[in-house]
Amino acid sequence: MIGMPEPSDVEAHLLIVDDDERIRSLLQKFLIRNGFLVSAARDAAHARRLLSGLEFDLVVLDVMMPGEDGISLTRSLRADMPTPILLLTARGETADRIEGLEAGADDYLAKPFEPKELLLRINAILRRMPSEENVDTGPKVLTLGPVRYDVEKGEMWRGEEAVRLTATEAQLMRIFATHAGDPVSRSQLVEELGRDGGQAQERAVDVQITRLRRKIESDPRQPRYLQTVRGAGYMLAPE
Repeated sequence: MIGMPEPSDVEAHLLIVDDDERIRSLLQKFLIRNGFLVSAARDAAHARRLLSGLEFDLVVLDVMMPGEDGISLTRSLRADMPTPILLLTARGETADRIEGLEAGADDYLAKPFEPKELLLRINAILRRMPSEENVDTGPKVLTLGPVRYDVEKGEMWRGEEAVRLTATEAQLMRIFATHAGDPVSRSQLVEELGRDGGQAQERAVDVQITRLRRKIESDPRQPRYLQTVRGAGYMLAPE
C-alpha cells in the first residue's frame, strides 16, 4: 500500500477522540490518507466503548471535552492499558502540559497545529513501542531491588506481577538499559525519544522519569536505582 507510515509495514490502528465533528473528520481523513487505520469517538464514553472491544496502537485524545475531559480519561485508561496516548490541547500553559504527562500521556500537541506535525508526533511515539529488535548487549535481566527488567522482552516485573509501562517509559528503560551504569543527559534522552529539543521537552522528560521512578523505587523521592547525576543527567544503577 502506498503512503504507509514509517514505524511499521503493518497498518497501525489509531483512535481519534474529539467532540468537534469537523476536526474529528478532518483528522480521520488525513491519517487514513497517510496509511493508518482510524476509528473515531465523539467523547470519553464513546471512546471507552470502542476501547473495550478493539485494540489500538495509539489514542489521539482532545483534552477539552464536555463531560469527562481528556486528562481524566487518560488517567483512567493508564491504570489498565499501556496503549500510547497523544493529547491535543488548546491550553498553552506549562502546568497544563505537565498535568497531562503526569496523568500518563506520552506526548502532547498544542492547538492549532499543522497536520504534518501531528503525523510526525504519531510516528515518533509508534517508534518507541517495543519491537522485535532487542538490546543484545549486557545482562538479559536487570535487577532493581524487587523489580526485574527483561531487556530482551522490554518487560518489567515486581515479583510475579507485571508492571505496566507506557510507550515512553518502555523506551526510556531501553535507553537506560543500553547505558546501564553510565549517566545519560536530558538532551540525549530527548533526542533518543525522537522529540524536538528545548527546555520544555527536557522538562517533559523529567516528568516521565518521575513516573518511572514510582514504578521502580520503594521511595521515589530518594531513588536508589534510577539516579540523578548532578550536571550529567540520569543513570540506571542495577544491582
